[in-house]
Amino acid sequence: MTIGTDVVTADRELENKHRALWALGDYAAVATEVVAPLGPVLVQASGIRAGDRVLDVAAGAGNVAIPAARAGADVVASDLCLELLERGRAIAQSQGVRLQWRAANAEALPFDDDAFDAVLSCIGVMFAPHHQRAADELVRVCRPGGTIGLISWTPEGFVGQMFATIKPYLPTPPAGAQPAPRWGSPDYVRGLLADRINEFSAQRRTLLVDRFADGAAFRDFFKAHYGPTISAYQAIADEPERVAALDAELAELGDRQLRGSSAMQWEYLLVTARKRQAVNR
Repeated sequence: MTIGTDVVTADRELENKHRALWALGDYAAVATEVVAPLGPVLVQASGIRAGDRVLDVAAGAGNVAIPAARAGADVVASDLCLELLERGRAIAQSQGVRLQWRAANAEALPFDDDAFDAVLSCIGVMFAPHHQRAADELVRVCRPGGTIGLISWTPEGFVGQMFATIKPYLPTPPAGAQPAPRWGSPDYVRGLLADRINEFSAQRRTLLVDRFADGAAFRDFFKAHYGPTISAYQAIADEPERVAALDAELAELGDRQLRGSSAMQWEYLLVTARKRQAVNR
């Protein structure tokens, strides 16, 4: 029994750290100013229609939830970070869009089995520390025949490269935590969902980002607003040489992407699948 208690305690501590990470800075600014176009892409690809009951997992400020609700779906937006839920609720209210907002851990969703016609997540569930647990929850709460739709950054794409850049500066991750960009590999996601789904489709696409004039502008924006980047800088705050090195690496990464162009192209993986129907015996 002691082992079980320790696991629960460790998970709760990890959950609290994860919640605090995404409360750093202002992720809602990233969501609304940089990656907002991804939400409607996922809603359209998942075939969301009026009357569908939709769950947006790790919804952030509602990039998927709000356009799904605007399409007439009955939407629940769930996220671990209460601050992001509040920002999302305010954005939805300002646009006259009605939906539910619910605090929830993607690895232990507080919803019944088979409760939703579609379960979606846009660059959200990929950051859950334990990938198989999160994938199991996506499948569990989706009804048989329902849709699972995901957008994740790829390991090879620009954001995957950004994570590789900041990784040496971050604290050692907790035991068992898995790298988020793995969700950007089709075979990996297919393995997580396994034989519980069919009609699996995976497409590599790019988000055009023309928000930044140069690599330094990209670095400074993410240094101020994006939780993982802020966490990396906090970890080395007392080491000015390492701060300068990370500054230079992130700016160079951005400049490399912009070389010869006025916009960046951020690669992501779009996955849609159907939960298998129950087999009658």
